[in-house]
Amino acid sequence: MIRAIACPYFRRAFGWCVPIGGLGGLIGLGGGEFRLPVLMYGIGFDARSAVPLNLLISLVTLSFALAVRSGAVSLAAIVPYLPAMVGLLAGGMASAFIGVRLVNYLTDRRLVRLIAILLGALGLLLMTEAALPFGSSALLPSSPTVHLAAGTAIGIGVGLVSSVLGVAGGELLIPALVLIFGADIKTAGSASILISLGIVGIGLWRYWRADAIPMGRGAQRIATAMAAGSIIGAVLGGLAVAYAPVAFLKVLLGCVLLAAAAKTIMHRPGG
Repeated sequence: MIRAIACPYFRRAFGWCVPIGGLGGLIGLGGGEFRLPVLMYGIGFDARSAVPLNLLISLVTLSFALAVRSGAVSLAAIVPYLPAMVGLLAGGMASAFIGVRLVNYLTDRRLVRLIAILLGALGLLLMTEAALPFGSSALLPSSPTVHLAAGTAIGIGVGLVSSVLGVAGGELLIPALVLIFGADIKTAGSASILISLGIVGIGLWRYWRADAIPMGRGAQRIATAMAAGSIIGAVLGGLAVAYAPVAFLKVLLGCVLLAAAAKTIMHRPGG
């Protein structure tokens, strides 16, 4: 099936991911939450194949984003937040093991419904952020031990979402770093990419160990096309960020995710 759908959908995969990457670049996300519905409904992969492919594309996109971002934002700025980052990374990597195992154990119907719930929750989060833009304000005392513990607890939730959807988790990491740990938005973005690389990497490794990553030539071509489109779009989005109405885009994309969640929950595996 994968080989059969690869050639006709190669251009579609690239075409969809240019605007997805652009929108992700505009609002500081990797775009995996928007690629997943494309993989499932625009291309035709089942959920079990789409999730690890999405993780693979997320890893490539994150690596490129870090290389580009490091030239504009000094990584030295993240040093004060290292305890929180270590906790977020540790919790996220630990729960990624559980998330991959959960995906393997769930029936197709329950997996699709879980994906729908998470997509809907992320859509509501985007819309909330647009209505209530947040600023830097640490909610915790400046104690490395407290930051490590809080980061670990939050990272557990982020890792589960990442491994189940195949996303980077920036939509959860960035608000946590800003609201709870007091990072500015640019520093939070760089820290989020570094944390996400570890979480996505361990999730992808777990899927590989479980022999759950589609390895056919068709799947590889689709993943390459989507990664290329995401990278090009992210660069364009980054250049346009000063001119775009970001709050409006968050509302729009939140609605898109809610629509994707509705389509997903009505989907019948095998249908």
